[in-house]
Amino acid sequence: MKVLIINGSPRKNGNTAMAINEMQTVFDFGGVETKVIQIGGNAIRGCSACGGCAATGKCVYDDGVNEAAEIFEESDGLVVASPVYYASANGSLISFLDRLFYSSPFDKTMKVGAAIVVARRGGCSATFDELNKYFTICGMPVASSNYWNSVHGRIPGQAQLDEEGMQVMRILAENMTFLMKSIALGKEKYGLPKKEKKIFTSFIK
Repeated sequence: MKVLIINGSPRKNGNTAMAINEMQTVFDFGGVETKVIQIGGNAIRGCSACGGCAATGKCVYDDGVNEAAEIFEESDGLVVASPVYYASANGSLISFLDRLFYSSPFDKTMKVGAAIVVARRGGCSATFDELNKYFTICGMPVASSNYWNSVHGRIPGQAQLDEEGMQVMRILAENMTFLMKSIALGKEKYGLPKKEKKIFTSFIK
């Protein structure tokens, strides 16, 4: 089992990283290989709607998105982690995810997704919902915990004091591991669900 983890925080050792580390401890114990990519502090441009990826199968901008896509394709799951800015995810992370999901042509069906969000106080629920939409548009089951996947802390290191939040991260990793392994067994026995031809409905007549 392999999991790609995208850290949307600009702080390499901040509270978001602590939440990720708590999950990695469980992943390691369960034999799940993880790869963390930190992009929060990078200058990631948004999608320019150029359509170049339709012809090449990759984004025309070479700033880490295409490299992440290669790892994502080989992974069984994806964790997206972000600090909360104005009840939203880090802008660089959103630009990265827009282009990662749109430009990569491989089938993401049944890859397991999990979003985790970190805030001083408010905005976690809105950011959590925002990130989950990337998974649910492309057939990715969403892993859950015993509460919404959020951790609280402002100053780096405070996340460790959120005992409930850390527990949520551990249980999330346990559940994600179980789900990925179960899906792998299901694919061996039953294969993936049959695909219907995509229907596009235009509301402009």
